[in-house]
Amino acid sequence: MSERIEALAQKVDAQLQARVRRLPSLARELAYECDADALLEVCRTLRDAPQLKFEMLMDLAGVDYLTYGRDDWQTSSATRTGFSRARVAHEERPDVNEARRFGVVYNFLSVTHNQRVRLAVRCADTAEPVLDSVVGVWAGANWFEREAFDLFGILFRGHPDLRRILTDYGFIGHAFRKDFPLIGNVEVQYDAEQRRVVYQPVSITPRVLVPKVIRHDNRYEAALRDPEVPR
Repeated sequence: MSERIEALAQKVDAQLQARVRRLPSLARELAYECDADALLEVCRTLRDAPQLKFEMLMDLAGVDYLTYGRDDWQTSSATRTGFSRARVAHEERPDVNEARRFGVVYNFLSVTHNQRVRLAVRCADTAEPVLDSVVGVWAGANWFEREAFDLFGILFRGHPDLRRILTDYGFIGHAFRKDFPLIGNVEVQYDAEQRRVVYQPVSITPRVLVPKVIRHDNRYEAALRDPEVPR
């Protein structure tokens, strides 16, 4: 941990005290988490405290923790075809992170002090994930929150215009959720008789994507190359 980051951490701790909790992060990064009901108070303090002055919300991103901490694939070794095998089929395992499944991560920038900090917040209810909108604190959060709503289904209480921003008007579901089918729920095509685009059940055959393991090949070791052989 650098002295600069540690000095910033002391300022954050002094201003927010027990309202935030430190999260593990890289040596040059600073991350915290807070409870959903303290979000607006924490955000206003981060923006307004003279020692902090995080005037800019750089971005916010929805997070689905459904499979967090789950090791799906064994990739330390590979078969002769170069493909690994799943430890246990996904559909055979229960969901281990149903409680507080969804969250939002905020990235802030202080132009005044040239500092950055990250804040993570979990939604208390998985069935209907809701957080307070920070549009009243940073107006630029408007489209970011709409994106998180569109792709993760996270609702933002107090948002002035919470509607989809990336997917189509008739899109079903939220595409970035971990349990959203890779093939989607519906597909669209142009109907010549009706002279318009119509929705219909998806006709693509589902398949499981298996990550490929690239293995080391000693034929390309630099020490084995002949410098006199043209390449």
